Amino acid sequence: MLDIFIICSLALILAMPLGMYMTGVFSGKPHLSDKIFGPIENGLYRLMGVNQQQGMSWKVYGSAFLLSNLILGILAFLILKFQHLLPFNPDQIGPLSWDLALHTAVSFLTNTNQQHYSGQAQLSYLSQGFLIVTLQFVTPAMALAVCVAILRGMRGGRNHESAKEGETRDLGNYYVDLVRGVVRVLLPVAAVVALLLTWQGVPSSFSGAQHVNTVDSASQVATQEVPIGPVAPMVAIKQLGTNGGGWYGPNSSNPLENPTPVSNAIETIALVLIPMAVVFMAGGLLRYKRFSTMSLVAMGVMSVGFIAATVYSELQPNAAFAHLSAAGPNMEGKEVRFGPELSALWGTLTTQTSNGSVNAMHDSFNPIGGLMTRSGMLISAIWGGIGCGFVNFIVYVWLAVFLSGLMIGRTPEIFGRKIETKEITLLASLIVLPTFCILVLTAVTVAFPALTGNSNPGFHGISQVFYEYTSAFANNGSGFEGLGDDTPWWNISCVLALLAGRYLPLVLPLAVAGSMARKRVSPDSAGSLKLASPTFCVTLIAVILIINFLSFLPAAVMGPIGEALQLAETGMGY
Repeated sequence: MLDIFIICSLALILAMPLGMYMTGVFSGKPHLSDKIFGPIENGLYRLMGVNQQQGMSWKVYGSAFLLSNLILGILAFLILKFQHLLPFNPDQIGPLSWDLALHTAVSFLTNTNQQHYSGQAQLSYLSQGFLIVTLQFVTPAMALAVCVAILRGMRGGRNHESAKEGETRDLGNYYVDLVRGVVRVLLPVAAVVALLLTWQGVPSSFSGAQHVNTVDSASQVATQEVPIGPVAPMVAIKQLGTNGGGWYGPNSSNPLENPTPVSNAIETIALVLIPMAVVFMAGGLLRYKRFSTMSLVAMGVMSVGFIAATVYSELQPNAAFAHLSAAGPNMEGKEVRFGPELSALWGTLTTQTSNGSVNAMHDSFNPIGGLMTRSGMLISAIWGGIGCGFVNFIVYVWLAVFLSGLMIGRTPEIFGRKIETKEITLLASLIVLPTFCILVLTAVTVAFPALTGNSNPGFHGISQVFYEYTSAFANNGSGFEGLGDDTPWWNISCVLALLAGRYLPLVLPLAVAGSMARKRVSPDSAGSLKLASPTFCVTLIAVILIINFLSFLPAAVMGPIGEALQLAETGMGY
């Protein structure tokens, strides 16, 4: 338990100065980092043909975001489909099928990194080390840019002092925000983490697979082929960028990708470092630091509750081993060098942050542990992915403000700007979207066993299917392994969930922010809602939990809750 406390404390301590640094990076004012990164960025702007002084409305900003994603998606698909014809392929790995190439391209384009392939066996060094790593830097920076634009809109845009009511507001320049996110935030932090992981023994090489002699010379297998590569740099951005797609198929449970307890602590801290920093950055950009405090408390309370429940669950025996061995914690699917507590911590944080990397197999978690991991993805606002997680949190804040305004008999407003019918309609659609997308796809898949490909019957089999679509929609990427998901149905249906879960939850809040930015600002009064108050914090937590509880309780009863009750009834539960 002390390990958990130390890891969480270090993440929080490191996130605070990083968040202050990110506030300066995106504030638009002169910053110390200009001298270091300014020349690099100016060269990139000239290469891209970008006028960094030109502002954008929410429509232009959103269009630039979507267009850049489309171009990157096409390029990614072509590289994956024709990797056998391209260089940096010393192991002569062949092309991916069209549906797997499409799923992989969209998965990494949407910062999900859901893998229906085994990285070391099916991707060349060019695909892994150039394409995948590039997307792992660029796509989180894209969502961070949208988040920054939304925060600017909440304060009326960069031209709020000169613009009149109803005029279009300047939310910044998408390409400038994108480049700054990559060059000034992700690259420097990833370089430090990559060096730390290399120090711990994670491979960092462009050599081909190594052939080694096996330990047991009496066995029929005398040598073994061990794939290596530039693993440490990819793992660094995998963790920091809430990406999740590992170099090796078993992800960070592989001893080469995560060899020691120290590397495990580094990678666990990296899971939440930048999402936590975004919380501190938000208060600085909004010029309301108490909002960061309230957000941190709300997320922290839910995060700690989920961690405690998962750790408790995994400290209980596994029902499959009842009466077969000595009583002990659930070690199925876990690495002995990490144990149940650190595996449960990672499993909880990776699904709270839309990261999706694993150091243990979530399919082997006890039912309550499995419920907590998928609940974190369904909420998708407890830390969340870089940028997109805080955008989801802001959506819940807007909804809580709207409901609070109705309860006290005042027109709902935030930072002096009213939330009216247009905005609440868009926000309501975001609440319905995950329920419709996840449940419909799960129902269709379960209804046709030939499509399902699950390895377990009953409640756990339903959980496998539900988890996969939840992971895709929440841009998480983790999975209940054992699911036969490399099929045309799974690849194409998950692409639908990936697209719906990425672009609508970013573009619609951007539209809301753009709409609210144009409105007249009402001065604060004694009746104004205090966002930083404990009352609003409790209300916000209640809104988040109630919305998700009502939306997905039946699915939970048919999955992990039903499984837990079934085990308890047979005397095998805990």
